[in-house]
Amino acid sequence: MAHVNRCIGIVGCGNMGFALAHRLLLCGFTVVMGSRCPDKRNGTEFEIVSIVECIRRSPIIFVAIHPEYYTDSLVSHLEIHPSLFNGKILIDLSNQTGKKSHLNDSSNAERLQTAMTNSFVVKAFNNISSFAMQSTTVGGSRNVFVASDHPSAKDKVITLAREINFDSFDVGSLRAARHLERDTRSLFPEWQIPIVIMLVVLSIWLIYTLCMEFISYGTSWNQLFLNIVNKILCTSAITMLAIVYMPSNLACIFQLAYGIRERRFPIWLDRWLLRRKQLGILTFVIALTHSVITLILMSPAYYSTWFHPVEIIIPTSYNQTRFVVESGLMTAKGELASLLGILTQLCMSILAVTSIPAIGNLLNWREWRFVQSKLGTVTLLLAIGHVIAMALPRWIAVGVAKAFYNLGLLCLYFPLLTLLLKFMFWLPCFSRPLYRIRRGQNAKETSPPPKQNSEI
Repeated sequence: MAHVNRCIGIVGCGNMGFALAHRLLLCGFTVVMGSRCPDKRNGTEFEIVSIVECIRRSPIIFVAIHPEYYTDSLVSHLEIHPSLFNGKILIDLSNQTGKKSHLNDSSNAERLQTAMTNSFVVKAFNNISSFAMQSTTVGGSRNVFVASDHPSAKDKVITLAREINFDSFDVGSLRAARHLERDTRSLFPEWQIPIVIMLVVLSIWLIYTLCMEFISYGTSWNQLFLNIVNKILCTSAITMLAIVYMPSNLACIFQLAYGIRERRFPIWLDRWLLRRKQLGILTFVIALTHSVITLILMSPAYYSTWFHPVEIIIPTSYNQTRFVVESGLMTAKGELASLLGILTQLCMSILAVTSIPAIGNLLNWREWRFVQSKLGTVTLLLAIGHVIAMALPRWIAVGVAKAFYNLGLLCLYFPLLTLLLKFMFWLPCFSRPLYRIRRGQNAKETSPPPKQNSEI
């Protein structure tokens, strides 16, 4: 790619305009700023001229003004100077305003390109704040997404972004600007539904636990903030883990029912599949909180069945009484529950770490799929084992009838169903038709058996 011209124009003298000028100047570029009132902009270290003069001198111009001023500041000059923008690269920095917009609506960059037919409009730098532009240590995104209908202009802007120490990425044609301009106004769009699901799960187990502990069993309210909350977190974590892996089973059911690969899943299942990463990370946070609280409460007073009873020996020697208290060692149940809990948390940590793009990019498709699918199934199995080890003595104590609605067993129904379906779809009678469907064959056609699991 050709090296960009060292003279860069900036239309607009706001915070973003001056931040851009500061960064460009430090990186060795000549900066010319254009203003409607250049005489009123004295006393700066940058050269400020009229907008017409700025555009004439610069092959690449940053448009650092609000879209509503495009007509007065840019388009109006075409009446007097019709060839002013010929061959110029205009980098549009604007975003959508506060009013609600739709994806079918044209972006600011597209409207600017329509008005400036002889120029090359490029959408870029709209997600970079003026603070990130001026400082290398400030937080915020440092990825520049570049969109344009002109490949040569797009390449030059990508080169420019990298020269001023930003990572730049080609995201396609100028139509992609519709997403780029909307995304800056979004507040964690991919996290909203998973957070709602997490809050619903926590609320359900909170209500049930409070009813059982304080109404049925008469538990003291003093244990509400840690002990009871810890039970809620445990049941919520295993429920959320099952929610992460259930949609792959549902996808198998729909594919077997359709018999073809081309038919789309229902929109609710499609969105569920796309949100598994966020659901998994939230599950990891809940489980990690549960582990920390368990370590805080780790004592015979809270987990009496985890420890052997403490013996008190009172020998009489020389008319003196002495108390000897032997340390209470963990029982087999306590050690097994702790071991399964540690292994579950370890596996969930691996799943969470590989969800980070920088780590996931180091894995090939088969490695990533093994971690997220096979290790995920093992994690669910370990979590079920941990709950069973914790609750089994309670089930035996209360009897079969009461055990069915006991908290420890109640939270296992959905995870056990998820695990059962996973094992079922590994059977040849299901895995082979799924393998053929995903290879684009008819479900009834014969084909060599798959060499690896066909699970989603």
